[in-house]
Amino acid sequence: MAQNTVIKLKNVDIYQQKHLVLSNVNLDIEQGEFLYLIGQSGTGKSSLLKIIYGDLYISSGEGVVAGFDLKKLHENDVPYLRRKLGIVFQDFHLLNDRTVEKNLEFALRATGWKEKSLIENRMLDVLEKVGLRSKLKKMPHELSGGEQQRVVIARALLNNPEIILADEPTGNLDPSTSEEIVLLLKDIASAGTAVLMATHDYQIIKNMPARIIKTADGVLYDNVSI
Repeated sequence: MAQNTVIKLKNVDIYQQKHLVLSNVNLDIEQGEFLYLIGQSGTGKSSLLKIIYGDLYISSGEGVVAGFDLKKLHENDVPYLRRKLGIVFQDFHLLNDRTVEKNLEFALRATGWKEKSLIENRMLDVLEKVGLRSKLKKMPHELSGGEQQRVVIARALLNNPEIILADEPTGNLDPSTSEEIVLLLKDIASAGTAVLMATHDYQIIKNMPARIIKTADGVLYDNVSI
């Protein structure tokens, strides 16, 4: 695997239970690359993401994600793989009973951070990156949808991931806020973290083009156009 390839899948068959969802998947994603993942519901987008973050295992072909060999991945390796990944969901998954600060602190402590000063510095650092440093003490319900999604992106950045998987991150946002979020994700990619963004929003893709991969007919197509 090349030094700067962060995801490499070669001749991988992807199953959900015993059902073959995608066959003979080949995919290379480089450090700092931004790309879109498209495809109709039920064509394997989620299954592909699950392979990458260790929720599904591969039985054929080869796969390496952030230095982890997916063929040899054991259950107790998965938390370590996920520290190399940041995951951004459509519906935020924030803890609504605590502030932005406490959401981020919870995520850091859950991944092994212990020292208070390091935790505080890291939280401020990621909030600075997403333009929300002033929102540290706010509760999620006091933030707009776009701001909540920025907090989720900040949380995804906490452990300096090699890859961010963004699953429909603009699904609940209006068009102008959606563009702001994609711009932010592209900036993150430019700074060296690969970003794979699953989306149904073709207008975003037209306005902000990048490499597109597509699931259809049991196959993953690369470099498609829309």
